[in-house]
Amino acid sequence: MARAWEQVVATPDYAGEPVWLHGDLQPGNLIVADGRLSGVIDFSPRRGDPAADLAPAWWTFTGDARTLYREELADYGPEAWWRARGWALLPSLTGIDYYRNTFPRMAEHGRRTVTAVLQDIERFG
Repeated sequence: MARAWEQVVATPDYAGEPVWLHGDLQPGNLIVADGRLSGVIDFSPRRGDPAADLAPAWWTFTGDARTLYREELADYGPEAWWRARGWALLPSLTGIDYYRNTFPRMAEHGRRTVTAVLQDIERFG
């Protein structure tokens, strides 16, 4: 985990034009009806690094859905995916201990996200 975080921190900052983003596309902020995304809540518009909205690759998706998400967003290069890992890891790592007793389900979500990011690094580098 420490090596992964070091790589995240060593990744160059986003140098492009800021884009509109949600920034917190956690499963609890996505509304699904009949198996399809039908809405997004907790939206406070801001502009910045598009990598922030790549984090659902680990927060939200598993298996084939994660693979498809990455394939659909293949135009983002390796640096964007490293920054996205940081966006996914930071709230997950801090949330594991923070929510351990008060919201165990959220702590477990953090553990699953960290595991998914580490597996992704093994797969994609």
